[in-house]
Amino acid sequence: ICKDGGIFKKILVEGEKWENPKDLDEVFVKYEACLEDGTLISKSDGVEFTVGDGYFCPALAKAVKTMKKGEKVLLTVKPQYGFGEDGRPATGGECAVPPNATLHITLELVSWKSVSDITKDKKVLKKIVKEGEGYERPNDGTVVQVKLIGKLPDGTIFIKKGYDEEPFEFKIDEEQVIDGLDKAVKTMKKGENALITIQPEYAFGSSESHQELAVVPANSTVYYEVEMVSFVKEKESWEMDTPQKIEAAGKKKEEGNALFKAGKFERASKRYEKAVSFIEYDSSFNDEEKKQAKLLKVNCNLNNAASKLKLKDYKQAAKLCTKVLELDSGNVKALYRRAQAYIQLVDLDLAEADIKKALEIDPDNRDVKLEYRVLKEKIKEYNKRDAQFYGNIFAKMNKLAGKQEAAPMAIDSKA
Repeated sequence: ICKDGGIFKKILVEGEKWENPKDLDEVFVKYEACLEDGTLISKSDGVEFTVGDGYFCPALAKAVKTMKKGEKVLLTVKPQYGFGEDGRPATGGECAVPPNATLHITLELVSWKSVSDITKDKKVLKKIVKEGEGYERPNDGTVVQVKLIGKLPDGTIFIKKGYDEEPFEFKIDEEQVIDGLDKAVKTMKKGENALITIQPEYAFGSSESHQELAVVPANSTVYYEVEMVSFVKEKESWEMDTPQKIEAAGKKKEEGNALFKAGKFERASKRYEKAVSFIEYDSSFNDEEKKQAKLLKVNCNLNNAASKLKLKDYKQAAKLCTKVLELDSGNVKALYRRAQAYIQLVDLDLAEADIKKALEIDPDNRDVKLEYRVLKEKIKEYNKRDAQFYGNIFAKMNKLAGKQEAAPMAIDSKA
């Protein structure tokens, strides 16, 4: 298993499917561990542990990551993946393990609960208790119906919805529930049951929150039990005819504009991206539809560039402006916003080229003129910094040259 001969695995019973557990997953195993002479040192008819945390000895975690559900194996484990040079004293009715002992472990992976890091920073974790059906999951704008229970770390229930009445219904990415729950539910299939752990940054934050059944204290990690009853996805572009695509793109653009005005730049950006996705491929459009689609693309990419500037994603802002200029080479707003992005990326020559072109097209544009002043200040600042930097280098070089000239003279005087 470890490519160094430290663990050998012999499959006794083949497993099902193809998936293997990952570090965050919780596995349920049975095992029996013996010394080479057959002495039993540990046995369990069922124990659950998180793969990344390991259990009993390092070999178990390493082996289980190579196993399928239902697989049963015989492991030959060298000391470095067992108990090493020190061995292990007898504990809790289990025999001692001598120093440098090789172990034989029969291991069965009975089942596991898949745990996923929803936000990629381990602050929203989803553990699947019951697998859902099919492969479809909600997307932004999907109306979902769920049953949910929200708990505090001490087990206090602060919210319970969808059990005594109709399932609780909300729309993804509309801020109708806390951010962590919104993101986690988006990964669930119909019929799936999951436990979701949400840290304060994606929950109720640093303020106390009065919920239906209890108060959530400030900076609380919260836990949700969620069952995905059903969901109705928004139509995808391939399910629409051309007029519907143009209408959907226009609707998403307006949603993006409203979010931008409210200062919700990340969500606005997503709406503009979605709008463009509806009309990106327009080869089947007639001439009038192509005109409408082009105008929408220009407006959405421009507005998205403004969102990216607010989010300080300057590379993406520049790319979006370039897309606009490919459709409309004289678009002053695109040149202006790309220049803003280039200034932040310290591509000052490119910024100057865009500003000069914008001023050729619209010599009286106040915003562009103001940005030109900003650019000139930046150029002065960087020229001054460069002069200081190279001045310091030359001073050091001169000092070093002076020392080298002085060295032979010292030798001559001694002679």
